[in-house]
Amino acid sequence: MDELLFDGTNTSDDLLQLVIFQLGGEEFGVEIIKVQEIIRMPEITHIPQSPDFVEGVIHLRGRIIVVANLGKRFNLNLKDVDENSRIIVVEIENNVVGMVVDSVNEVLRIPKSNVEPAPDLVLSQISRDYLNGVGKVDDRLLILLDLARVLTLEEINEIATLA
Repeated sequence: MDELLFDGTNTSDDLLQLVIFQLGGEEFGVEIIKVQEIIRMPEITHIPQSPDFVEGVIHLRGRIIVVANLGKRFNLNLKDVDENSRIIVVEIENNVVGMVVDSVNEVLRIPKSNVEPAPDLVLSQISRDYLNGVGKVDDRLLILLDLARVLTLEEINEIATLA
């Protein structure tokens, strides 16, 4: 994992702690406080008549969790599920949801000052509604997602009803 050095003037309030993951050949990040856990791919039960990007549901610690495929949601090049694929489990409006990603790379802290609004080029692939911005770390650019916006509350309720 990369270690970042700070000059001591930054406080923890000035830092973002991010889970960095791969999706469609790009690096994405999401704030770690939004993530409940990261799990390996279990068997997923498919839900008839659910939206295309919904993989189905899983049973996790006594709860039924809807699993969405972020690659499908963003119309990115899909990679077959393999041993590196993971589900990032997040809570959205009191609903626990899993998001399939190609792999999870690391946990990283970056200064909030290194985050800028997403350029138009990025927005052509992914709706601005899903983004918190682009983080710069050395020579890397990280697309920062707001996973709570990836599925609308209406979609979550509709899927929960189907499940």
